[in-house]
Amino acid sequence: MESLYKLSILDLHDNQISKIENISHLTELRVLNLSGNRISRVENLQGLSSLTELNLKDNCISVVTEVDRLPGLQRLFLSCNNILSFDQLACLGESRSLSELTLDGNPVALETWYKQAVLRCVLHLRQLDMKRITDEDRRMAGVLTRKEEEKKKESHKQTIHKEKRRLAIRNAAQQWEGVKACLELPPTNGSKEDASPENSPGHSPGQTNGLAQETSPEEPRRISPGSGPERPSGGTENRLRTNSRPNSPRDPKLVETGSGSVQSLSLSDSHLAELEGDTLRLFGLGALEALERGWGVQTAGAVTVIAFRFINFDVIVPTLPRIRVKFPNLSHLIFLETNISRLPQLAALAQVRRLDQLTIHPEGNPVVSMALWRSFIIYRLYHFNLQKINGQEVTMNDVIAAERVFGTLGHIAATETPRCRLLLLLEESRKRQLQFLLEGRGRRAGLSPEELRENGKLLGEGLSRALFNYPSRNCNAESPEEGTVESSERAAVIEQYLQELVKRASDTNLKGEALHQLWPSMFAEMVRDCVLEMRDRGAFRQASLAKLTETK
Repeated sequence: MESLYKLSILDLHDNQISKIENISHLTELRVLNLSGNRISRVENLQGLSSLTELNLKDNCISVVTEVDRLPGLQRLFLSCNNILSFDQLACLGESRSLSELTLDGNPVALETWYKQAVLRCVLHLRQLDMKRITDEDRRMAGVLTRKEEEKKKESHKQTIHKEKRRLAIRNAAQQWEGVKACLELPPTNGSKEDASPENSPGHSPGQTNGLAQETSPEEPRRISPGSGPERPSGGTENRLRTNSRPNSPRDPKLVETGSGSVQSLSLSDSHLAELEGDTLRLFGLGALEALERGWGVQTAGAVTVIAFRFINFDVIVPTLPRIRVKFPNLSHLIFLETNISRLPQLAALAQVRRLDQLTIHPEGNPVVSMALWRSFIIYRLYHFNLQKINGQEVTMNDVIAAERVFGTLGHIAATETPRCRLLLLLEESRKRQLQFLLEGRGRRAGLSPEELRENGKLLGEGLSRALFNYPSRNCNAESPEEGTVESSERAAVIEQYLQELVKRASDTNLKGEALHQLWPSMFAEMVRDCVLEMRDRGAFRQASLAKLTETK
């Protein structure tokens, strides 16, 4: 057909043709019928500028291409082929002249929104599968188009949020790592993207000697979640931008970034607060701001777990008394990289008033490496009726062992503390109790009168336990006027006094234990001596009268 330049109609149906080729010179061809062949791809159609009808029914076509290069094509027949998805028909959307199309007999025609999807792709179509397109069909196609656009926008929005979340957690970890490096703190294990607080960049060395999550060495600078360039880390910078309200009724998913149910309560380039069902996770110092804002009663009541990460524990301490009021059903606290490094810090948890489970991860909390940390928690928070610590059940044997280890120390604290100090402690306890009950905060939280009485009293924890408290860091901070020499002398005196106190208490405790072991035999000897002495009553009377006479 090389010389048939004027050919206008070409019918090659029901042959064994497997490929379209050698027809690009037929510039005046108007009708091409290739139905009933073995063609698998629509291709090599360039040059057929006059073609208005193309029949490719009953072939093996799976991919349609180059149809958009036919400027005059009006009718295209693709029935009974092997077209599986609309992606294989993408080129039809570029055709401006196509008005009739058949796709029946293809797997793609079995899709639920088949007709609407085709109309969304080919805007000028008047007939589909030999049926006229109605206004209702076009309206439904428009609805489908809007839904698809909304779905894409939502997907794009979630993708952006995931990236912002990832960068916020990474930046919070970098801030924590930076503070650790400045203070020459020990290194930590690898990082994890969970939920918990960030370290404050302005803490003192005594408060930031914990372990931190390591970040990649290729990321020395904090990166903004936005698309802009990297910005250097600001040590004291703290942004509190908020993307959503904490009293939203939705239940978020808070562990992995891929979950669509995660609700962001506060998000910036260096902190993140998010809620997943009953778990509130706080990354970075600025995330604590989410605890202070208004919460809906139902949302706050649903929170039973709070996890902190990349936040120094000393910064968390002031929020502990308000956590119980804000979240009345709180039962589990999780501390990851929060720099809990000393036993007295654990005493601050008594301000929560009630707790069923406590988790303190070894990463970023050096106190877990101490042998007695668990016993101290059990002793100090005995009135909490803790059930699990780091996932391990608290048994009665654990309670007895903790009492045996710290009971003597508690006795020392109760007996050696000056009376004026004890009165101040008791007065403060009563003041907090009355304030809790009279202000009605517990009633607003929906607690019963019995629970109000339990939560309102601090004296129930025992005076010896109450004396193990964790004062604010300002109490221990030295004033600028005090010199280092005077401070060192005072520290030496205090250390010597405490050593003597502990030695005396230890000796007393050893004597008490020895007496406890010897007392049964001593008592038996005393009874035996008395029985032998009173065996002769007359002689016993005479001896007793003689002693009384000598005494006078």
